[in-house]
Amino acid sequence: MTKKQKSCFFLILKIVKNLPKEYRYELGSQIIRSTFSIILNIAEGSGKASDKELNRFIEIALGSVNETLAGVDVLKDNGFIMNNEFSEVYQKLDSISSQLGGFKKQLDK
Repeated sequence: MTKKQKSCFFLILKIVKNLPKEYRYELGSQIIRSTFSIILNIAEGSGKASDKELNRFIEIALGSVNETLAGVDVLKDNGFIMNNEFSEVYQKLDSISSQLGGFKKQLDK
């Protein structure tokens, strides 16, 4: 599962690197942290003993997907990234969200 998340993380790093300096720390750092949180919560959850515990970390990862998307949307709305960059991030996050959502449904059974 981590290949998709890592690919998204590296894309976010590239985008943040190109932000104007005055936005790189506050906004860029927050988006990097939320994207990294997706990877870390999946990793931490996969080491838990119960499906209930794993499910909680999947929920947190899904929240981080939404947080990342909201941050990237703000970048797009302010002209810091192009529509094609936004679309690429959106597609990656949508795929991750679908995968996590499907996994969560299996755990909820």
